[in-house]
Amino acid sequence: MKIVALDVHRTFGQIAIHEAGRIQDAGRVTMEREAVLAFAKTLSGEDDVVLEETGNTAILVRLLAPFVRRVVVANPLQVRAIANAKVKTDKIDARVLAKLHASGFLPEVWVADQETERKRRAIAERAQLVCQLTRLKNRVQSILHANLIPRYDGKLFTQRGRRWLDDAPLPDEQKRLIGRHVIEHDRLAEELALIDRAIAAEAMRDPDIRRLMTIGGVNAIVAASVLAAVGDITRFSSPEKLVSYFGLNPRVRQSGDHAAFHGRISKQGRSHARAMLVEAVWSIKTAPGPLRAFFQRVQAKKGKQVAAVATARKLAVLIWHMLTKQQDYAWARPALVQWKLRELELKAGEPSRRGGSKKGSASDYSLRSVRDKERQWLGMAEDEYRRFATAWREQPPPNATRIAKIPGQTRP
Repeated sequence: MKIVALDVHRTFGQIAIHEAGRIQDAGRVTMEREAVLAFAKTLSGEDDVVLEETGNTAILVRLLAPFVRRVVVANPLQVRAIANAKVKTDKIDARVLAKLHASGFLPEVWVADQETERKRRAIAERAQLVCQLTRLKNRVQSILHANLIPRYDGKLFTQRGRRWLDDAPLPDEQKRLIGRHVIEHDRLAEELALIDRAIAAEAMRDPDIRRLMTIGGVNAIVAASVLAAVGDITRFSSPEKLVSYFGLNPRVRQSGDHAAFHGRISKQGRSHARAMLVEAVWSIKTAPGPLRAFFQRVQAKKGKQVAAVATARKLAVLIWHMLTKQQDYAWARPALVQWKLRELELKAGEPSRRGGSKKGSASDYSLRSVRDKERQWLGMAEDEYRRFATAWREQPPPNATRIAKIPGQTRP
């Protein structure tokens, strides 16, 4: 068996081959489809190919995988931490990859399948469109601010807001600039609506998305973003590993006899999924339930920003248990869940059934008595969580009594 290591760059890949305990350089391969396929045909079904994760890793894996035993993708940050050298060249980097894999110390990353990659591309495209729309709105607001025009009290890109923009006392050239921004905004909004419709249609067929939507504050976009980032939940053996994957675990520094110092979150991982979890928290904190009680408990001690991140971490743990055990959220609001699913169906393009003689499953949410009953039920769960947290804080440490009874010792 040979280990073929590739140090991949934009235009070429440097090759190193490890075989029978010896490493030799094997030239370069051009980063073009036909050249990569020609190189793959020179390999055997017993070889391992090793490369670092880059922007073109997915296509390289698809092209090379049919010709070799395995394609191994390494984490570049961890490789750099393990094998940092004073002298760094492409040949040395390729040799390092081959040596690490041969010795069993190569930090591997999970290679997503084509379906997961497709979902990730759709979520990434949507995120880019949202950023562009936000940027356009900020540009319009900056023009208004530069002309000492107060902010519009409402949504600026509605029909009423646009009429207000037309009447704003602005120079002609700046009105034309705002007009171009509005036209670009409408074009991007149409593309965003198409992507949302495709995501909604797929969400209706995905039981995991529907399961995550039973959590209050989690809609189809949040659920789809998280699932696209996670891929196969079975690759996470514990909820802590999923939390670390989202970068929601705190940094820890400890040395010698000093106590461990826990700092800010690592932010190492899927940043968009982490942002979507935090976004869901801002909706979760407005509705009764155990998660809101947790948010308020942390907020009272460390502020709302820290509370939002801590609740997002709690949400990631909850998601791991729900997906692993295939269970819905225990404190789901049935009427709200049905309403969310119906909104999902409408966004996917299903016809409206308004005016029909038969009420749909989502009609209960329109009744105030049903909503109040569900909120009252969740309020009881929230109060129970607060009582549990209070009793837990009042209890002494589990080994405090035992330590105090040891003669000649004092409590640390």
